[in-house]
Amino acid sequence: NKQNTKQFNKALAQEKKNRKKQKQLLTEQESGETKIAKGIMGIQDIIAPSAIEVDYNYIKIGDKYYQTLFISGYPRFVGANWLEPIINFDHTLTISMYYYPMNARNVLDDLRRKIAEMEATINIAREKGKVLDPAVQAALQDAKSLQEQLVKGIERFFHFSFYVTISADSLEELRSIGYQVESTLGSMSLISKKATLDMEAGFQTTLPVCLDKLKVIRNMDTTSVATTFPFTSSDLTMNEGILYGINKHNGSLIIFDRFSLENANSVVFAKAGAGKSYMVKLEILRSMLFGVESIVLDPENEYKRLCEALDGEYIDFSVNSPAKINPFDLPLIQEEEDQLSLKILSLHALFKIMIGETNSAESAVLDRALVETYKLKGITPDPLTQQNEPPLLEDLYKVLLAMDEPESKSIAERLERYIKGSLAGVFDQRTNVNLDNPFTVFSIRNLEDILRPIAMFMILDFIWTKIKHDLKKRILVLDEAWTLMQYKDSAMFVFSIAKRSRKYYLGLTTISQDVADFLGSDQGKAVVTNSSLQILLRQHPAAIDKIAEVFYLSQGERNFLLSAGIGEGLFFAGTNHVAIRVKASPQEHVLITTNPQEVLEIDKEQQLKTIDKSLEEQVEQAKKQIQETVVDQLTSTANTNPNQINIQNVQPATPTQQTTATEQNAKSSNSLNNQPENANQQTSKSNSPIQQPQATQQPTNPTNQQPQQQPNSTNAQQPTMPNPYSTVDKHKGAKPHYMSGSIMVNKK
Repeated sequence: NKQNTKQFNKALAQEKKNRKKQKQLLTEQESGETKIAKGIMGIQDIIAPSAIEVDYNYIKIGDKYYQTLFISGYPRFVGANWLEPIINFDHTLTISMYYYPMNARNVLDDLRRKIAEMEATINIAREKGKVLDPAVQAALQDAKSLQEQLVKGIERFFHFSFYVTISADSLEELRSIGYQVESTLGSMSLISKKATLDMEAGFQTTLPVCLDKLKVIRNMDTTSVATTFPFTSSDLTMNEGILYGINKHNGSLIIFDRFSLENANSVVFAKAGAGKSYMVKLEILRSMLFGVESIVLDPENEYKRLCEALDGEYIDFSVNSPAKINPFDLPLIQEEEDQLSLKILSLHALFKIMIGETNSAESAVLDRALVETYKLKGITPDPLTQQNEPPLLEDLYKVLLAMDEPESKSIAERLERYIKGSLAGVFDQRTNVNLDNPFTVFSIRNLEDILRPIAMFMILDFIWTKIKHDLKKRILVLDEAWTLMQYKDSAMFVFSIAKRSRKYYLGLTTISQDVADFLGSDQGKAVVTNSSLQILLRQHPAAIDKIAEVFYLSQGERNFLLSAGIGEGLFFAGTNHVAIRVKASPQEHVLITTNPQEVLEIDKEQQLKTIDKSLEEQVEQAKKQIQETVVDQLTSTANTNPNQINIQNVQPATPTQQTTATEQNAKSSNSLNNQPENANQQTSKSNSPIQQPQATQQPTNPTNQQPQQQPNSTNAQQPTMPNPYSTVDKHKGAKPHYMSGSIMVNKK
């Protein structure tokens, strides 16, 4: 053993000598590399500023000035997104937050000791009869609450640090921005202080290297720390799409293309007067600029003015309206698949709305009657026969009467009021409407409430039949959709459209103010889940719980929807959502507003414009009549004395022509004064349109009276007729407006 120990010691000593030699060699090599590296430019040399100036109140790096603030006081209660004003501040800021998880056992020991100190302070104050300090009482309550939550494991304990570094190009700008930042922090109940005499450490603290050199900490639990999450705003701006509104978080534009999502469906929920239809009309107006066609089911004539302005087709579907839709229509385009079976299924759903629920026997009888009704028109499951003229509701009524089953008589009796009763002529006529216009509106305002669900289902089925066989980029707006959600079959039909619309390049927009009825059915919830675009405007307190449950809203979002203004709400697009404010231009607002006061003012302005336009047309027509009267009178005079006047077209006079005409009129007046009195009398008998504007009167000019030659005239061959319409003598040289040679007509 001793011999082995000696050998081991010798080997260990030799190993130490070898390692020492290797270290010496490595040191010599490193020193050589270090000497060489000193003469080579590195990354630090490239990014380093030319100089750093550290002052007690700022730090200057290159040409930039920096100032660091730390937060020393926090509000007692905070809510979600409470840091939004400073995060979205309108200047570049560097914000650093440090979170230090603490050991719960140590925290509980400190809390126990702190609680004992505060209780002792309160007890001493009571014994001495002093007024208790409210701050100590509040701190004691918070400490006990935190202690209970930490013991139960509900909360964890953290140390939190919050720093803000301001950058500016000059000291004046730095002071100005610093004052604004401190004011903003103060409005949030945050006490901020400058890192005076420690600006270098403050600047290093806000660098992204995770080194807190100021160590200004605050105790917080898990819930409080969660509210400081800084990424509170998001953008929904795409390179293409339409403008939906303005992002209330940061003022950015929400530009989005609904057809770029998994499906183009959307739902809009809001209370009455919150701006649902306003926003949808704005979307329609802007989408049409990109070639998107729109079809609207309008229950309250809210889209009429917009439809007229866009030269769309407004179809008033009512009892006395000429517009009719046959519920038995089949697609006009020949299909390989059997369209008759699909149509019979939709007719079953329609009749359940018209006549109420049916039992199994009645459903079977009705199905056989429908098949027989189509067969009488030569229509069978063979697609080649489905181009024949479809039957009417009256044909089904006759088939039911001809059947022997008592159920058929019961169904016929319930259908009779639509054939012969008070509702005759509404649903039993041939279809005479089409969807060729890019903007089509179906109005059902003039229908009774009992007929609205029936009409909405029929129109929706008619639209869906057309859409399936004519592929175009379309938006289908279903206003007051809760009406159809009251019936299971119609709700299933709307749900089927929502599921299948993507295949036909269709975006279904469902609008409802009765959220409870819409979301009360499974089909309504399914429509929401199959809509990639969801818009929630201001909500009623009675409906906010249901909305929050379906859309998984936070407490802050619930409060926002309860207090939102008109046109404000939440805009959900896929997995993202932001707060939105709908904004329209003045020209768009005139077309889409439904405010009764604004609508009356707009109608009044349009009436005034119409009156002004009518007056202008009357004035122009009067001018034209006066000109025609002058020409007719002069033509008549010329025909009577062809050598006396050379008639020309009446045209606007240029200033040079007006001056020449004035001189000629003056000469004519002088020559007229030199003529005999009978010539003046004959001239005065000429019918002037200014004195007697009646177009039916003809000028009187004796045929036996020959014009006298003017001895002083420069043109002795062509005598000049005195101008009876000149205003130079009568109106002291009033400016004429129209002339023809020496013939002038005053505009008045």
